[in-house]
Amino acid sequence: LERWRWMSHEIAPPLIVVNIPEFRLHSLDEEYHQVLSMKVVVGKAYRHKTPVFVSSLSFVIFRPYWNVPISIQLAELLPDIKKDPSYLAEHDYEVVDSAGNVVSEGPVSSEIMEQLGTGSLAIRQRPGLKNSLGLIKFEFPNQFSVYMHGTPATVLFSKSRRDFSHGCIRVEDPVALAAWVLHDKPEWDVERIRAAMDGEETIRVNLKKSIDVLIVYTTAVATEEGEVHFFNDIYGYDAALERALRKDYPYPR
Repeated sequence: LERWRWMSHEIAPPLIVVNIPEFRLHSLDEEYHQVLSMKVVVGKAYRHKTPVFVSSLSFVIFRPYWNVPISIQLAELLPDIKKDPSYLAEHDYEVVDSAGNVVSEGPVSSEIMEQLGTGSLAIRQRPGLKNSLGLIKFEFPNQFSVYMHGTPATVLFSKSRRDFSHGCIRVEDPVALAAWVLHDKPEWDVERIRAAMDGEETIRVNLKKSIDVLIVYTTAVATEEGEVHFFNDIYGYDAALERALRKDYPYPR
């Protein structure tokens, strides 16, 4: 209840709500009725927590590139490249400069390796079935560089606890979510969405009206059917808040 008290009152339906400890996404229509509900994978409890925030979704990208964050480039990809110089080519990665120009698509030379280590060159993954973002990306501006996307690693959705990402949110059914998000553009039906996913081009589709996105952390949820569900405090936020509330009223009486 204390955490809900902090929530912005300026949001309006339709809405997309991602509840981190529930590992689920819910879409709500103009009457606040649930239309979609699907599993999600969120950030790891250690070092890669998905942040809590509010933003607005205004466009969808089909067949996106993945621009690898510098932290992943240095900590995870460079060690793999050192072991196997052809690692990038095998996983559909390419080396680009600051302007996005492709520098290398094949084996990585020692000179390129050095520039990757300093961050003067970057790594991105080409669109396709191997792409870590899957074939659809849902982007909304925020200071954390967090977004929603599909994934080729669908096996993780079978897990009961699904905190495996670096902070971004992987959605179980990106086609259904894209169809709901683009419902005000009837030409973008499921058939066209699948055609865009299977195509050759990267396509950006702007929404006619942006949709608010709430990333929340709620360990108790009451459903429309009158049921209450409780979820584990995976990030320890409830425990920290409880300790703070035990210290009595935080403002001068």
